[in-house]
Amino acid sequence: MERTLIILKPDCVSRRLVGRIIRRFEDKGLTIAGMKLMRISRELAERHYAGHAGKPFYAGLIDYITSGPVVVMVLAGPGAIAVCRKLMGATFGPQAEPGTIRGDFGLSRTFNLVHGSDGPESAAAEIALYFGPGELMDVPMPDAAWINRPDEA
Repeated sequence: MERTLIILKPDCVSRRLVGRIIRRFEDKGLTIAGMKLMRISRELAERHYAGHAGKPFYAGLIDYITSGPVVVMVLAGPGAIAVCRKLMGATFGPQAEPGTIRGDFGLSRTFNLVHGSDGPESAAAEIALYFGPGELMDVPMPDAAWINRPDEA
């Protein structure tokens, strides 16, 4: 099972969209392997977004992600990274297709509701930033056989 990090950002939490967005991931068949409500410190945000340091939007990004509580999750499932990115939609709300999270709930280019890892390496690194040993679960879901056949993985 592939794992990915998802962050429901401060605008998502403030707008009370957390349950609706988690439901979309669960409805697709993804499993929550870990989840916590937290406030991201400036130091953690700077480590998470180190690849963007020096870019014009970096300071605003750090201010935004540290501005309020977030929900941090690890989702698991076949192709979880690509599946989550498709569910999230294009980065900027005005460009996101209807039916995606950002397409249905976002109009802003700045406040884009959700972060998702963009590949296996970034997923592993990001998960390690937010979850320590023993914090993630491998819980078999009773409906797994109906969601994905092992020969389709």
